Amino acid sequence: MSDSIQERYLVGYALAAKKQHSFIQPSLIEHSRQRGIDLVKLDPTKSLLEQGKLDCIIHKLYDVYWKENLHEFREKCPGVPVIDLPEAIERLHNRVSMLEVITQLRFPVSDSERFGVPEQVVVMDSSVLSGGGALGELKFPVIAKPLDADGSAKSHKMFLIYDQEGMKILKAPIVLQEFVNHGGVIFKVYVVGDHVKCVKRRSLPDISEEKIGTSKGSLPFSQISNLTAQEDKNIEYGEDRSLEKVEMPPLSFLTDLAKAMRESMGLNLFNFDVIRDAKDANRYLIIDINYFPGYAKMPSYEPVLTEFFWDMVTKKNHV
Repeated sequence: MSDSIQERYLVGYALAAKKQHSFIQPSLIEHSRQRGIDLVKLDPTKSLLEQGKLDCIIHKLYDVYWKENLHEFREKCPGVPVIDLPEAIERLHNRVSMLEVITQLRFPVSDSERFGVPEQVVVMDSSVLSGGGALGELKFPVIAKPLDADGSAKSHKMFLIYDQEGMKILKAPIVLQEFVNHGGVIFKVYVVGDHVKCVKRRSLPDISEEKIGTSKGSLPFSQISNLTAQEDKNIEYGEDRSLEKVEMPPLSFLTDLAKAMRESMGLNLFNFDVIRDAKDANRYLIIDINYFPGYAKMPSYEPVLTEFFWDMVTKKNHV
């Protein structure tokens, strides 16, 4: 059916320049166009009510004016899906409220796969970090992450802390999270409405008891990544940690988990990072949740996103 007689839909997007460059690829535009969906760039400084007859809005902007703009649009056009609502997104900007989502899930208990989150404590006072009581019941090594997870460079500054000496570089507010050996592999689960895709990625290598006893201070994640890359050049080590040999978590388990998270958070576009406990192959830990991640890194992202847009403009299956 030609574009001239096919019913067409407008999906407006409001994204930061870097996000727009990575996400709005020509291939995605063409996939959507062939399905009868036109992707249009929105001007966040102007009223959304003056920018055409929109059938859906996707966005990743957080300033006050934009939120007010969205609020006005939602009041006047309640039938148009806004993906996603700012108040739902904000929950993921704090690493405590983010993982509380997981602990509060109503999810059928499986005889095989189990899920949870790593043990963690929040330190709000920097003076506590210099003492010995900041860890609570946690034991070294721990992962230190900023409390805020707003996508800024600062929010990505994470460390592996081996001992009390390593705590000296940290500043509150900060989250201290138990380190769980997980075979050096992380599973990134992309959620696009009803669509779920999982990919394997390299992660922090396991830490042996011997290394725990001899390692001192702290290491930034960026340095650990470089060390891992160097170690992967060793043939024996590379074969031992071949991603191809790593078994994926059951897709049915991930799909059910993603659905429960989606309904609990009220979000359609997110991904979550999962690790498998090296001591218990049926125990999975969710360590991070990100809103509107880098979907272009996901295999076949164009048809998946196009199908999602279609679901939205035809008013199907959005939370």
